[in-house]
Amino acid sequence: MANATDMNQAEPVVGSGAVIAFRLFDIAYEIDLAKVEQVWATRARIASRGRLTATPPKAVAFDVPPVSLVLDPVSLVLDGTAVQAEVTAQVYDFGAVSIALRVPVRDLPWSALVAQMNAVDRSVGQDQADPWNALLQLLRTAIAPALVRPEASSALREDYLIGVVHGFDQEMSAVDLQARVDLVPLLSGERRMLSDAARQDLLRQRFSYYTDDLVVLTWDRAFIYEPRGDSDVIDVLEIANAQLLEMRYYDELLDAELPRMYDLVAAERGRLAPLAARRFANLARRFQTLVAEVTELTEKVDNALQVTEDVYLARVYSAALDLFRVSTVSAAVDRKLAIIRDTYSALYDEAHSSRAELLEVLIVVLIVIEIVLAVIRP
Repeated sequence: MANATDMNQAEPVVGSGAVIAFRLFDIAYEIDLAKVEQVWATRARIASRGRLTATPPKAVAFDVPPVSLVLDPVSLVLDGTAVQAEVTAQVYDFGAVSIALRVPVRDLPWSALVAQMNAVDRSVGQDQADPWNALLQLLRTAIAPALVRPEASSALREDYLIGVVHGFDQEMSAVDLQARVDLVPLLSGERRMLSDAARQDLLRQRFSYYTDDLVVLTWDRAFIYEPRGDSDVIDVLEIANAQLLEMRYYDELLDAELPRMYDLVAAERGRLAPLAARRFANLARRFQTLVAEVTELTEKVDNALQVTEDVYLARVYSAALDLFRVSTVSAAVDRKLAIIRDTYSALYDEAHSSRAELLEVLIVVLIVIEIVLAVIRP
């Protein structure tokens, strides 16, 4: 943490870096990534498969590497000044897309970097000047043939903001950096002083591998000091946000499905019994299909990235998943899936029970017919 003596020194100048704003959307049940590459090629654009640049392939395992796309730059107005932002997108096979706006930073004092980051946050968060919807519509139209069961509209989204510094006007270690600058305003977006407890909590997730790099994570912002220009931590944070988005999507889907399921079961039980077995079996198959689909997609989300040998990247990735509470949402999804599994198991049991009752009734009717025939037979 910066002390009074260090803060009295001239603030460091960021030689190069960027402010990166992400927004993630769920747009389909699945996305055919091979077809995305094909349709993007017809637009004379290059699509590439996502990979971590500085991490050996054997240390990181993608389930299905996402497709990276480059879009045309957009103009943002930051505190009255127009700037150009680079635009890229990542397309994931489990139905999510991530759009990133990158505003380059060069030769800015540290306080100006903080102001720039907050200005980007305000600019991309304004409903009237929001660039996200236009970019999403452009992307959705371009890759429409690759979308499997496209989502017409979803209010779900995830936002994340990252301040990246590649170098200062002088050599600086991670320890020097934390002594010279206050990271809290950049990570919190607050102009007022925070309490000591709030500051400690905000700076709790700090990571360094070399003496001259630093990663600090919070719920909705991160700071990365990476002189070598590696983007692996940025990619990992983006994937963690995509996993959170998808888990939230299926959590809300099941939240809506459970009351509907109870109503359907109650309606079937309230109807006449002759075809109850078939109706219960059909309803059970419907629920079983839902469970199978959600389970398949959540497994894809869970396995989107497996960090095996890179201990440092694994720590950052695990901390991000913990901060974003992905495991909590995933556990909620599992509980709701268990309820649906129990329900369709009970429905199958009721279907078998209804069939057995119907057979018993038929047997009794046949016996009665035999007795009647025996009595009235001449």
